[in-house]
Amino acid sequence: MSIALPIVDLHNHVIADDALRYPLAPMGGAQSGWSKERPVSAAGMLAAMTQAGVAKSVLVQASTCYGHDNSYVQASVAASPDQLVGVFSVDMQATDAIEKIQYWMQAGLSGARVFIAGHTAADRSIRLDDPKAFDAWAYISDNAIPICVQLRADGLPQLEVLLKRFPKAVVLLDHFARPELEGGAPYDSAAALFALARYENLHFKFTTHNVRESKTGRSTQAQFARAVVDTFGAQRIAWGSNFPASSGSLNELLNEAMEATASLSLNEQEWIYSRTAHALYPALGSLADHFSAE
Repeated sequence: MSIALPIVDLHNHVIADDALRYPLAPMGGAQSGWSKERPVSAAGMLAAMTQAGVAKSVLVQASTCYGHDNSYVQASVAASPDQLVGVFSVDMQATDAIEKIQYWMQAGLSGARVFIAGHTAADRSIRLDDPKAFDAWAYISDNAIPICVQLRADGLPQLEVLLKRFPKAVVLLDHFARPELEGGAPYDSAAALFALARYENLHFKFTTHNVRESKTGRSTQAQFARAVVDTFGAQRIAWGSNFPASSGSLNELLNEAMEATASLSLNEQEWIYSRTAHALYPALGSLADHFSAE
């Protein structure tokens, strides 16, 4: 089964090949290993997209490489606006957070990202639901700016505080917060994740982490794909390769994802690989334009 809609990769990263123009400033002070071992520039990303058959990509700021300096993502999008959309990182607790959000949006980026926990950055003293961030969250919500949230499963209660306080905020959870899946269906260890289904403003990125982790232990990929679609709806789920942070070519990562979701209906796959992304990021263009061009 293959979809006829343009495939969108909602989560990948670019690393500049000019360290003088775009100097490293990793969050937490430690650069991620993948960005050292297999960096991909914007030109490399476009070539990989062509080879994989990915029509458009949402470049997510590589926080463990550039911190909150989103200059390279912005330059990459400005150079290829028909194929690339950008998401900037921002310190939501900073006194100038709203000004930074305005700056990067005016510079042509399309969404924000708040990074709480990852491989090289996990500061337990920083809370997603710190009241110091509420003004920035209110601005994000009032202006319908999509915001990606990177955290682990133990941070989901903090996310729930914000979902309750800002019910109109358009929130995307990176990697489904990396739930524990080894026990298999009905995924009791991921109960906190599935409990968030009642928050209709929450959306989810189905990434290579989930593709690979959903076939560990007693879990199967078909079980996990069915569970998240039945719980949240395909309209709230979008695929992201996490290329090149996840090992493998973009083509390989897309094929892995397609295999993991092969048991879903064609309509469900269309939402996950195209429709949800277009609904979240208007800068990707209209699917109506795609059909009219055929």
